[in-house]
Amino acid sequence: MWQRIQTVFLAVAVVALLASMVFPIWIHEGNDEQTRLMSFYLVKSSSSVSDNGDQSSLEQFTPMPYALTAMLCAASITLAIMGIVKYKNRITQMKIGALNSFFLVGVILASFYFSNDLMKSMPGGTGGYGLGMWLPGIAVLCNLLANRFIRKDEKLVRDSNRLR
Repeated sequence: MWQRIQTVFLAVAVVALLASMVFPIWIHEGNDEQTRLMSFYLVKSSSSVSDNGDQSSLEQFTPMPYALTAMLCAASITLAIMGIVKYKNRITQMKIGALNSFFLVGVILASFYFSNDLMKSMPGGTGGYGLGMWLPGIAVLCNLLANRFIRKDEKLVRDSNRLR
């Protein structure tokens, strides 16, 4: 199973998606406030200094609708693992890979939509995309390469059966 390159590509896609669930998709820093869009929720952190000089921070978590990104990411991870496990049936593997492509595009579109929506609503300050925005792109590339090698293996098997 692990000697096939498509299994390695699918494993890299799983690792990239797991990492994208941990790293922020978008970060904005303003006046004593930081906003981070994670795949599970939106975190707004504000810090304030009290009268006696103590600094305290308040974090506000907003899970919905931002958790849609994590749901699509979890579905894509599940499909990639199913693709790894179904290594004996290449036709099923190709179908799972095609379905996984749709979920990966959904992850990227949801991340892009939510981050751009937040960019428009945030006043001045510095902000930008985080690592969680780019890792699903690596997963898409790995999934496409895995599908290509699965098709190549299937063609090789069909050609060898025709020669018999």
